[in-house]
Amino acid sequence: MSKIAILYQTELPPIKDGIQKPMKPGGYSDSGADIACALKDNDINVVTPVNNYNVEKDTDWVFPDTIAGIDNALKSGANVFWLNTVLYKNHPIENFFDKNIELVGQTPKSVDVFDDKIYTNSLLKSNGILIPETKIITKNNLKNQLIELDFPLVLKPIRGRGSQGVSKIETKNELNRKLNKLFSENNYGDAVYVEQYLTGQEITITIMPKGNYQIGNQTKYFKQPWCLPAVKRFNHQKGIAPYNGLVAVMENSKVLSDAELNSKEIKEVYSQCIKTAEIIDIKAPIRIDCRANEKGQYYLFDINMKPNMTGPSRPHRKNQDSLTLLAARKIGWSYFDLLNNMLNQKWKAKD
Repeated sequence: MSKIAILYQTELPPIKDGIQKPMKPGGYSDSGADIACALKDNDINVVTPVNNYNVEKDTDWVFPDTIAGIDNALKSGANVFWLNTVLYKNHPIENFFDKNIELVGQTPKSVDVFDDKIYTNSLLKSNGILIPETKIITKNNLKNQLIELDFPLVLKPIRGRGSQGVSKIETKNELNRKLNKLFSENNYGDAVYVEQYLTGQEITITIMPKGNYQIGNQTKYFKQPWCLPAVKRFNHQKGIAPYNGLVAVMENSKVLSDAELNSKEIKEVYSQCIKTAEIIDIKAPIRIDCRANEKGQYYLFDINMKPNMTGPSRPHRKNQDSLTLLAARKIGWSYFDLLNNMLNQKWKAKD
């Protein structure tokens, strides 16, 4: 019998090659609690760190992703771990791979590799995926950087998290000011990158791993990764979609119309997203942000290895549909349906 424990992030991931991935306040304990509550409300056996949990207290529902936290969950009977946390090589969960456990989420090794946006963009581009032009800027050679891309540009962390730290840059002077600020604050390490700014529509696409899924009253097997309907982003702030910790995605996002979803451009970008998911060899959903150029052709500009999975399972969070959930509703899934289908793709740690 499956007993599920949800893990959340408790500390910054290690610096890798001078690059720091920032941490979300609370370490995804909010979405972890949403997940746990939705599962428990639908008679799924969820293990919690306390017996008398408070529906509004996130950490009553989730375990820290530490050796002690995971061990505590094991002692409480957990045999399935939902990795609702930032993963990396040598993450504490790897210490338990010799146990008889199953996992929901990516492998730590793959996240460690593909969270590096420069590496991932280069790999995908070499495989024929449309990626915007980019340029790395390092702290140590800041004054001698030669930017060959035209303004406006988008300035981004190499191991970023959503739109945190991302900004549209109009001039060389503005770029210098932003770079000096980013490097002095040192939230993202000693290198960032700039990317060509695409002027067309922005969409985000959730790609599900291959496997069996319950859609409506039927079980359907997908022999390769597949896309949930694309979600349109709007009401950008200075050209950038706002961080969802500040603006709920329900206020600036909606699924494309049926006509748009059936367009040649969307079908082409779906194909590129599926190819990307196959290259990464995903074991859980990923989310890819895409933007069109002036001709309407979409480019993939951000691969998110751990999409946010917030949802309206608790009374005080009824407006917390994630981008993935907005897409899932289009195919008839509730929040629980989405989570249950994710749970069905769990894999053994020894795989």
